[in-house]
Amino acid sequence: MEREQALQMVRPQLTEHRYLHTLGVMETAIRLAEKYGADGKKAELAAIFHDYAKFRPKDEMRQIIKEQKMPAILLEFNSELWHAPVGAFLAEKEAGIQDGEILDAIRFHTSGRVGMTLLDKIIYLADYIEPGRHFPGVEEIREMAGNDLDAALIQSMKNTIQFLMKKNQPVFPDTFHAYNSLVKNKEGD
Repeated sequence: MEREQALQMVRPQLTEHRYLHTLGVMETAIRLAEKYGADGKKAELAAIFHDYAKFRPKDEMRQIIKEQKMPAILLEFNSELWHAPVGAFLAEKEAGIQDGEILDAIRFHTSGRVGMTLLDKIIYLADYIEPGRHFPGVEEIREMAGNDLDAALIQSMKNTIQFLMKKNQPVFPDTFHAYNSLVKNKEGD
């Protein structure tokens, strides 16, 4: 699927603000893919579809999670997590994306996972650092991303975990496991 066709499919599903965010994620993902040797077309497509389900009704997402036998634990956590796995399902079903690597990058862009692929890392990080994001610490991670993808990813997950803990919100287990895995791998470098 070409960029313009993908953007035309995604745009009606998003608010104007979220569409601009998606464009920023796309450009950031392409840049990171070029820097770290990932497939730029896959990064582009995963970035375009990463928030495809973001504004679907919660009832629809809950139903898809149940019907598709996605991990039930998702329903025990904030519904903000749901759009990633539901988005991967809908990108395959509605957009015909068959590439498992692209679908996984969409699926895990909010939680991360143990054994993240290069594309997973790029989409997770591009979503976090795209130019429209403005919050404490984002500039530091943008700078880190230019030198060390894993270090930037570890810091972004650490920030997310700390943010959730400060708000007394539960942290999805896959995020803790992804963080731990990345830290252990980094120590082994």
